[in-house]
Amino acid sequence: MKILFVVPYPVGKAASQRYRVEQWLPVLQEQTINYKLAPFWDVATLDILYKQGYSFQKLFGLVKGMLRRLLLLSRLPAYDYIFIHREATPVGPPWFEWLAAKVFRKKLIFDFDDAIWMPNTTEDNSMASNYKWHHKIAQICNWSYKVSTGNHFLQRYALNHNPNSVYLPTVINTTVNYSRIKDQQAKRVTIGWIGSHSTLLYLKLIEPVLQQLEQNYSFDFIVVADREPDLKLKSLKFIVWSEATEVESLLQFNIGVMPLPDTEWAKGKCAFKALQYMALGIPAVVSEVGANMTAVPDSLAGYSCTTHQEWYEKLELLLQDADLRAKLGRAGKQWVAQAFSMAAHEQTFLELFT
Repeated sequence: MKILFVVPYPVGKAASQRYRVEQWLPVLQEQTINYKLAPFWDVATLDILYKQGYSFQKLFGLVKGMLRRLLLLSRLPAYDYIFIHREATPVGPPWFEWLAAKVFRKKLIFDFDDAIWMPNTTEDNSMASNYKWHHKIAQICNWSYKVSTGNHFLQRYALNHNPNSVYLPTVINTTVNYSRIKDQQAKRVTIGWIGSHSTLLYLKLIEPVLQQLEQNYSFDFIVVADREPDLKLKSLKFIVWSEATEVESLLQFNIGVMPLPDTEWAKGKCAFKALQYMALGIPAVVSEVGANMTAVPDSLAGYSCTTHQEWYEKLELLLQDADLRAKLGRAGKQWVAQAFSMAAHEQTFLELFT
């Protein structure tokens, strides 16, 4: 069997791709299944893609990516399955997917972990969003052999267009990178958040809560991201994200947070931050939105919140009680191993290619 993974980014550069595609590759090797990855963006373009300016370089990188996709068409006959993570091209109609499915008659596996059929315009993507063709997601689902979705909200959408749509959460390798557990006996407690520039704005939802906590408690608030947050917090510490230090950065947290707005777009999020926290024995405090409600057993491995008052009370409780943090942390680690580990979903992944 030969599988072509059509992915947006170079290897090791994006969390979604690392956890939904790249970490499964050793499983394919164990099954003696051959594969190849075909990124759209090159490293040089990705390095400036989300920075201000560089318009010519970004356009040149886009043209190069489109040419790579055109050249890739000639290699499609060699593969049994074409696995498309999110989309084959970042702008324009789904011409690559149509040709692969309808002309080359290939079995498409379409995988996504966000509500990418909805417009989600930010300052970083405002120009590109005009050319995104969000409605193509329904078409790609319809043309696909199978669809793999990161949560049940996404699966319900996919099922409207393809009955062979399965739930495959973004999972954790609990036996390798996430085998350790946080020691909760700390002199100074740390609340933390990890993510990308695209979700930094969600921290504004709990900024007033953290400001109120600062008036009564001494703690650090660590943000691990690819861009420094704009938060008015005395407790703020910023760590630049890197794949090599990701787990070490997370292990600085005593408490992990994942605020989300109650929107349709947010319901497409797959609660992966919370899973990362819990896998390392760090209790998660999350907004009661979408997949968060499934991922975090309330009061067993962390807490779900809907109001500022609830956020304050739950964070205060955990700031004060190391034994409670340790208890919830152990339960969370066990829960992730049981329900959100690679071992728990390996068969679901492999059955995509049957």
